[in-house]
Amino acid sequence: MRHAESVTFGGSALNRAAELRGLEAQATLQAHTSAKTTLFWRGKPLVQDQADGALGLAWVDLDHPALGRAADSLVFLGLNEAKEPLFLADISIWEPDELPETLNAFLDPSLQVHPALTNSEYFAELRAIMTQLSARDAELAVTGRGLLEWHRTHGYCATCGGPSNMAMAGWQRNCPACNRSHFPRTDPVVIMLITLGNKVLMGRSHAWPEGMYSLLAGFVEPGETLEAAVRREVFEESGIRVGQVRYLASQPWPFPASLMFGCAGEALNDDIVIDPKEIEDALWVSREEMLDVFEGVHPAIKPARKGAIAHFLLENWLADHLE
Repeated sequence: MRHAESVTFGGSALNRAAELRGLEAQATLQAHTSAKTTLFWRGKPLVQDQADGALGLAWVDLDHPALGRAADSLVFLGLNEAKEPLFLADISIWEPDELPETLNAFLDPSLQVHPALTNSEYFAELRAIMTQLSARDAELAVTGRGLLEWHRTHGYCATCGGPSNMAMAGWQRNCPACNRSHFPRTDPVVIMLITLGNKVLMGRSHAWPEGMYSLLAGFVEPGETLEAAVRREVFEESGIRVGQVRYLASQPWPFPASLMFGCAGEALNDDIVIDPKEIEDALWVSREEMLDVFEGVHPAIKPARKGAIAHFLLENWLADHLE
């Protein structure tokens, strides 16, 4: 697709300055008078309302009291256009006065305000605000969330089981016991726009909210091409055989650690036979019906969430912009 990178989290040409992730360079960067850090709390980025009504990441000085002990484990995100260093601090150790019941829900609508910050700065669920961020802030937010989730779940060496330490400004973990180095993990996932004539294949997972349908998706297995993964996953979940497959666009999706590869495939049959262990339902949706879905007037199907690559692919399919 010619405009593939216009997908949410599609990239903003961030200068990640990987050559500056060493210890000596980090000391210099953290001493930079214009260095700033954004904050995350339990996977939520710190954002603030801007004067023009938009939403953006909030940035504070490296000695801001909200950092606490997190000031000793900053993650280097890169340099902005003015060559000023940007960092990330995880303050998940902070406990607000009240924890909402929705904190670990599919989509947490709650907002948290840290007492050391202003009321215009708050922590918000990234999936809920992703379309309101600029391309640069979206890339920084998705990078930060992905890195922090990796650190949260990979505190121990996969080789010897010993505790590992953060290194290379947060882009590496080293095991002092066996000297093994570990690097951030990204799992490849295919998500498929499978069409047959004027209709597209949609499915729903057991745990999804009522009315929510999306494109079929699944993890790529070792030794498998993207094309083979598309054909296997679609057949396993729906019984639909797929012929020609082509790549369309990709999207980093740190929930928890995926890189979504959007592909288009041509169905060879239309008789759906679902695997109830894999999905709850699958159906064919015509182009006319999908227009009703996007307008929010379909009686049974809710539109895919804006910002997700499924919405992006379906929207471009409806507009005949897949080339």
